Amino acid sequence: MNRYNIIVNRLFRGLLICFLLIISVIAVKAQIVIKNYSRFNGVMQYKTKDLLILRKMERNAHLLYLAVDPQTLNTLLISAAEGKVIPMSAAVVQDHFNGTPYFNAIAAAGKQSIALQNAGITHGFPKEKGITLTIDLCPSHKSLDRIIFTQLMTEFKKIEQPVPIALSITGRWMLTHADDLNWLKELIRSKQINVTWVDHSYNHHFSPASPLRTNFLLEPGTDMNFEILGTELTMLQHGLLPSVFFRFPGLVSDQQVVDKVLAYGIIPVGSDAWLAKGQQPSAGSIVLIHGNGNEPVGVADFIKLLKSKSPAIMGKQWLMYDLTESVGNEFGQ
Repeated sequence: MNRYNIIVNRLFRGLLICFLLIISVIAVKAQIVIKNYSRFNGVMQYKTKDLLILRKMERNAHLLYLAVDPQTLNTLLISAAEGKVIPMSAAVVQDHFNGTPYFNAIAAAGKQSIALQNAGITHGFPKEKGITLTIDLCPSHKSLDRIIFTQLMTEFKKIEQPVPIALSITGRWMLTHADDLNWLKELIRSKQINVTWVDHSYNHHFSPASPLRTNFLLEPGTDMNFEILGTELTMLQHGLLPSVFFRFPGLVSDQQVVDKVLAYGIIPVGSDAWLAKGQQPSAGSIVLIHGNGNEPVGVADFIKLLKSKSPAIMGKQWLMYDLTESVGNEFGQ
């Protein structure tokens, strides 16, 4: 290569780096800037309710809290100025809200933690026949399987709108799928879908050569604080509200990692109907499919399921259920 070509190549690389830096700065500016995001234990007296505070943060120099209503399991982002906050230890908080659907679900998830796979809540509580759909968005270079959402909207547009869906999302997926995420946010804005955002870890590490006991979040050296809070923070930076749920990558966990997740005040959610594995849903099933382009079998099985239930859907005899409401009803009895 002559001197002229070397200079041109260096100039091109320099311009490319500058371009990427500019794009990165624009992307960062487009996000919500949140600082000092951390765990917090306390109670907020908000309007006529006592809310459990899970996180605190700063946004535009204002103190905010991520709270959960222990009766409904709904999360809220609240300004410190909107209510009186009383810091409490985790034990005192639990005693204060003992017997609520939230802590009943926490206790049930803790008991379902011995098995290496599928810890946590695996079944909901529907009033009629139907399922709770959870779609995992693990890191992937492939595009979102948009057909899942378009088919859902087609089947339910006259029956149930917006259609409730739970999306288990990773930090890395959010960082590399801006167009897909914006597309989903537009469906939410247009009230075609209603999404429960489930923390699915930040990195979703996976090694095909490692046994399950040292894989996914059980990989030695895993930083659970970052895997959990890093994902929640990324959600908030993209304008998404974290729910009170967490899904283990690969549905793999052990007692120790389940206890760590529960200590953050979030509830592990498994599945009793992972379609790609041939598991058939029943009334109240928490169905699992992957929408990240890596599980075409599961997507095809779900589309087939939808079409088979079309007459029941039209007769309102087979519905989609909101994950938060389903779990809240199951443990509010």
